[in-house]
Amino acid sequence: MAPFDRPRTGGSPRSVATAGDTWWYAAVAAEAAGSFSARIRIRMRRACLAAVLLLTVAYAGLVLTATGRRWGDAALAGRLADPAVAQFLREHPSLRGLGTLSLVLGVLLLAGIGALRKRYALTGAALGTVAAALVAAELLQRYAPRPHLVDASGAAVPSGFPGSVPVLAAGTALGFLLVVPHRLRTPVVGLASLWAVALGAYGIASGRHRPGDVIAADLLVLAAFAAAAALLARKGKIRPAARRRMPPQRLLVSVPLVLVAVAGLAAGAYLLGSSLPGTGPVPADLPRLAHRCGQALAAGTGAAVAAVLLGLLRRVDLDPGPAPYRLANPVPEDPFPEEPDHEIS
Repeated sequence: MAPFDRPRTGGSPRSVATAGDTWWYAAVAAEAAGSFSARIRIRMRRACLAAVLLLTVAYAGLVLTATGRRWGDAALAGRLADPAVAQFLREHPSLRGLGTLSLVLGVLLLAGIGALRKRYALTGAALGTVAAALVAAELLQRYAPRPHLVDASGAAVPSGFPGSVPVLAAGTALGFLLVVPHRLRTPVVGLASLWAVALGAYGIASGRHRPGDVIAADLLVLAAFAAAAALLARKGKIRPAARRRMPPQRLLVSVPLVLVAVAGLAAGAYLLGSSLPGTGPVPADLPRLAHRCGQALAAGTGAAVAAVLLGLLRRVDLDPGPAPYRLANPVPEDPFPEEPDHEIS
């Protein structure tokens, strides 16, 4: 038995020949049927598959069908038909540059928090997941089959399904899941997700993105971070979090996040039936309804993605814990060696 290993209750001692780092115990525990890591891995894998399925449904409904494309065009044109949106854009022309600056600061803050906490592996995992989501978004934009899109003047416009900027914003917001402590996860991720929702709403209002681009970006980021959490569980890098009562600061963020998710999805579903264009001429009031419906659906989806991921990882601590089955100081094989030449007089 290795000198730094504790005896395992109910098991055979580990031979000295196989002694080494205690990652072996974590790997076995993660693979055990019914273990905590196995349950979380299955849960996150199902969440990833569900997000991919919803992304496929959104792609088929909003890109491949003529009704979905007409609805996206109507939502894009409705930003100018809504007086409140047009006035807001005229009075705040600097918001475009401010949004770009906030994206840069968000990524730097994500990397800085991970570096200050010395969570280099988790910081790399968070940034790598965001980069993987961006690459997947670019590949979908370039190679996913879709008809050519045209604007109101008949000129061809590039498709942004899913949008790269919303992917970066949502990915940065959910990346804080991996770098902040468990006790601060809900307020930090909640506030960052509300910021990402606001950036998506501005992107739709300014005409840079269709509502489907923002919705698809949120679903893609959910699939990416669910897969990353499943991989961490597969490697035994997670542990159960301490059960504590929810402090008030979590409620101040989680309640608005859930309200935005429920209200946005409910309002979007209510307006969707009256904002779908038919085959005939588009009514004068339909673009404004389509724009408001798209804004509500995009905001509800972004908030729901953050709330679902926080709920799935509510009792999961992603911070690396102390090495199991290891003592702080090595214990010698024989702490009281025999000395035949020594006599007690």
